[in-house]
Amino acid sequence: MTNSYIYNGSVIHKRFKPKKHFFKYKVFSLLIDLSELDDLDKKISFFSINKFNLISFHEKDHGERDGSSLISWVKFNLKNNSINSENIKIKLLCYPRILGYVFNPLSVFFVYDEKEKLLSILYEVKNTFGEQHTYVFRVDNESNLIQNNCSKKFHVSPFIEMDCKYFFRILNPTDKLSVIIDQYDKDGKILFASQDGNKSDLNSKQLIKSYLKHPLMTFKIISAIHFEAFKLWVKGIKLIKKKFKIKNNITIEN
Repeated sequence: MTNSYIYNGSVIHKRFKPKKHFFKYKVFSLLIDLSELDDLDKKISFFSINKFNLISFHEKDHGERDGSSLISWVKFNLKNNSINSENIKIKLLCYPRILGYVFNPLSVFFVYDEKEKLLSILYEVKNTFGEQHTYVFRVDNESNLIQNNCSKKFHVSPFIEMDCKYFFRILNPTDKLSVIIDQYDKDGKILFASQDGNKSDLNSKQLIKSYLKHPLMTFKIISAIHFEAFKLWVKGIKLIKKKFKIKNNITIEN
């Protein structure tokens, strides 16, 4: 029995201005206990860690994105935020690679202490320009609902200005997954984005069932991003030019 899971559900984006826009699509995500990478690699024949397979997970898709240890990367960032990094457990919510390809608009690291208390959340955001920004938050409350606010510091959509704020609402994953992001500018809400899901064990049977429901999911995600962007452009929404180039940025939030 592992502490890694699959969540089958859907992603929703709802834009409120300057033009209304909505889309929804089905996805499945993995919640991977990073201490179990070697075990998962051995137990599921069509699932591999750091090498090609039908479904795979590569450490180079996250963190420093150079293939180095994600556990070490998370611990380094916790220390920079004066958060205890001893005897912790780290779980990563993300899409897997399918036939070698993945694009993760948002990945979430959940960091727990030895008593399973949530200590920190890292929101790892990527754009289609190959860039990444990670927002690091301390978790101080005991509630199952975690709420975080921060200013936008990273160019994601070419149709939304940088002068915005994020409001994250996320449930500590159990049987249900719920991630909600509201985005605001000075005049009100621009965007609602969410991902939900129902939990199943990460094993051969459940993983192949999820794959067969969404055999080209990761390709569909990147295609949908560009297709929805085209529809926004057709609606006449102004393109916002990206002003600077980064690779990996990190923001410590409190």
